[in-house]
Amino acid sequence: QVHVVESGGGLVQPGGSLRLSCAASGITKGYYAIAWFRQAPGKEREGLSCISSHNNATYYSDSAKGRFTISRDSAENTVYLQMNNLTPDDTAVYYCKIAGTNYWGQGTQVTVST
Repeated sequence: QVHVVESGGGLVQPGGSLRLSCAASGITKGYYAIAWFRQAPGKEREGLSCISSHNNATYYSDSAKGRFTISRDSAENTVYLQMNNLTPDDTAVYYCKIAGTNYWGQGTQVTVST
């Protein structure tokens, strides 16, 4: 059984940082990618970044470039999203997903506010 679990969200002040984690288990595919998305209230879900297990190739959307960094710990089957210089516009529920499947985590809330 495949499980995807996000953690690391919380309340942070503008300009602050957070590191989100995405732990995936039960994956039988040899190679796969993990992708991060977010959904703000009243907005559509937005893709942010993904990383391949094959060669650690990464992709960033325009929203994520320059402030977010995706990385993976292969031994722990965990993918991280380091988010810096956060603004209130980054407030959203952040999700990770095994790319090419319908396996999503439950999401973790990130709130950027004073």
